[in-house]
Amino acid sequence: MFSAMDVVSGFSRTVATLLLALLCVASGFSRTVAAQTAPQMESITLDEAVQRALKNNPTIAQVSQGVLRAEALLQQARASTLPNVSATFNNVVVDTERGFNGAITQPRSQSAFSANVGMPVLAMSRWAATTQARDQIEIANLSTAEVRTDIAVATAQAYLAIIAQKRQVDVSLRARETAMAHLDYAQRRLAAGAGTRLNELRAGQEVATNEARLENAQLGVRRAQEALGVLIVANGPVDAAGEPVFDVSGQLVPIGAEPAWMAARPDIRLFAATARAADRVWRDSAKDFFPTGTVSFDPQALAPAGAFNSARSWRFVVSFSQPIFDGGQRRGLKRFRESAFNASRLALEGLQIQARSEVRLAQETVRSTERALVSLRSAAEQANGVLSIVNIAFEAGATTNLEVIDAQRQARDADSAGAVAEDVVRRARLDLLTALGRFPQ
Repeated sequence: MFSAMDVVSGFSRTVATLLLALLCVASGFSRTVAAQTAPQMESITLDEAVQRALKNNPTIAQVSQGVLRAEALLQQARASTLPNVSATFNNVVVDTERGFNGAITQPRSQSAFSANVGMPVLAMSRWAATTQARDQIEIANLSTAEVRTDIAVATAQAYLAIIAQKRQVDVSLRARETAMAHLDYAQRRLAAGAGTRLNELRAGQEVATNEARLENAQLGVRRAQEALGVLIVANGPVDAAGEPVFDVSGQLVPIGAEPAWMAARPDIRLFAATARAADRVWRDSAKDFFPTGTVSFDPQALAPAGAFNSARSWRFVVSFSQPIFDGGQRRGLKRFRESAFNASRLALEGLQIQARSEVRLAQETVRSTERALVSLRSAAEQANGVLSIVNIAFEAGATTNLEVIDAQRQARDADSAGAVAEDVVRRARLDLLTALGRFPQ
């Protein structure tokens, strides 16, 4: 005979089972509907993503304006060394004409037209400033190249993040399928009178946990897709078309071969150009003490001419000047420029030391993470093997569902760790190529 309590308990278990099944069906249906109604997302390769980011990202366009500014400064510096021409027109009207003995010295209305043509013939400091301004164009171009590298690396990182999150989605899907299969088995055993409500609840808890992990992983994919879309200036999220291949087989070079890669790094080239430019400015400081010379030609025309002024006249002037004493202003400027050169030289040396360390660490990271990946893949295979054995033992009644759930979690964590290790290896290879100045190509 069944008691009323048994009937109520059985009814509640049936309702809970139906609700859980409806929840799983509704969740899958909602994802199916969302997948059908959502617009098709653009999918591109890593090379395409990097090229589009370098072409469209506004940060690069902003930095490239520095090249235009440097070119404008060069034009201004060159203008001070080239001939200049100016013209002036004056008309003077007085209350009455001036003169004596019948001769007019100042007409009542007189127009004057004059011109000036001048050119520096000795201007060492101005000529040096032109060369210094040309150095700034090179620095501006190298600054743009460095920013392009930063944007390319950020794009690659976002691309890899999509792949890594997709791996986590796959892991969560497999874990959910395994947990749902265990839940179904527990429900069938309970319906047959061979199982317990406790086993069913434990299995249902594991399904719900994996559902939450799956949602978090899918959200991570969407965030990475949005980040990639922003970097390449797309009107919406962008998906990764496939896993990139970072060939570093020939990149594990000895540090002694650093001239081959040191000059390829845009930041090293930028700092080196900055140091060269500062050195030039400092060494050109001596030209501030050199004499300067200019020549000018000034024609003039008056209408009407006065008694003491001819209608046509001109003047040719040659002028030289030599600074003698300025209170130490130029000497102080020279010391300031020397300190700027020393600072840029020390910054270059520090960056070179850092670059060597980055290459050494990147090489070791690639080796270490590849070894770790092999171990974690082996651990994932063993964990899934344990799960299969535990499932068989549980169905044979040789173990409890606690061991099954523990094996499920260990297999899921091992798969997740393997996916993380794959991402770490990909990023380590990218870091090595970046440290060697070989990304982007």
